[in-house]
Amino acid sequence: MLLGSGELGKEVTIALQRLGVEVIAVDRYENAPAQQVAHRSHVVPMTDKEALRRIILAEKPDVIVPEIEAIATDLLVELEEAGVARVIPTARAARLTMNREGIRRLAAETLGLPVSPYQFVDSLEALGQAINNGIGYPCVIKPVMSSSGKGQSVLKSADDLEKAWVYAQEGGRTGKGRVIVEGFINFDYEITLLTVRYRDPHSGQIQTAFCEPIGHHQLDGDYIESWQPHPMNPQAQEKARDIAKAVTDSLGGMGVFGVELFVAGEQVWFSEVSPRPHDTGMVTMISQEQSEFELHARALLGLPVNTRLRQPGASSVIYGGVQAKAVKIANVAQALAEEGTDIRLFGKPESFVKRRMGVALASAQDAQQALEKAKRISSTVTISAAS
Repeated sequence: MLLGSGELGKEVTIALQRLGVEVIAVDRYENAPAQQVAHRSHVVPMTDKEALRRIILAEKPDVIVPEIEAIATDLLVELEEAGVARVIPTARAARLTMNREGIRRLAAETLGLPVSPYQFVDSLEALGQAINNGIGYPCVIKPVMSSSGKGQSVLKSADDLEKAWVYAQEGGRTGKGRVIVEGFINFDYEITLLTVRYRDPHSGQIQTAFCEPIGHHQLDGDYIESWQPHPMNPQAQEKARDIAKAVTDSLGGMGVFGVELFVAGEQVWFSEVSPRPHDTGMVTMISQEQSEFELHARALLGLPVNTRLRQPGASSVIYGGVQAKAVKIANVAQALAEEGTDIRLFGKPESFVKRRMGVALASAQDAQQALEKAKRISSTVTISAAS
């Protein structure tokens, strides 16, 4: 059972079905991308614990695969402990990573990993005090529970303090609440290190494999393009793998984890982790022997994995650009006329200006050329309201 049925879940569903797995897709709205390809689907508020419980107990899935953070994770812990179903990678991982406070305290205070300076605050007054008493400007403010950059802002002076606080409250999943304020790190770049925990077929032991580093650009905390491989200093890459392994070992289970890291020279800082395929990892659909979705499906089934890079690649988001209940998509043939390109159109039933409606994929001799090509493809495809 897939909890959350967006574009990432759609690719996981397809990968699982190729391995003969029956998939039930659940989401808060009808006709979500993964629901279009699953065997069956349900529509339910994902944070409604009792509504979710009824569906899980009725369907009796062997495995529950969370695809988003905004789920009643306490229920997953309860059901996993009762032996009702196995949660991927674990129910504890789903609960910890839903809340930035949980995962940050695990990384910094339990595991002792390098992170940016941070404090958690519950009021505008406490936010100002935290910044003045050690965090300083510039700083980053985020709701402890949000995704895709919602409610996140960079604060350069006290002039925008109240505005940033209000934005964080509006962007949180509960509409209000606790905020993390982070000191700004002067990093050279940010990467996603896709980390796979899988069972080795020869030893029977759980092993860790790493994909090549993925570089990415973000706008307001939301990814707009990514490329693989991102060049790294060998010492920094080794540190990145050590940090990713420490975090994923602590979270446990099997599957793909998207570990986000800041890098400056040989220094590496932990940022965040998603216990599932990562949006920046969509590039792996053209760059790797097995995409992050195939890796996730294989790992959760206890099958061997292959993280080998096939060729340098890049991805570029295709935004809706319009507010519309139905859309028409044009210039797809022109976009795909260039060699070494592909696209994925997600089939979302409704368009928003900044909603991801698809992604352009490209391969080339190096990642920079692939990125330039992917951006051309995404800008060629046009989306407009259907008449």
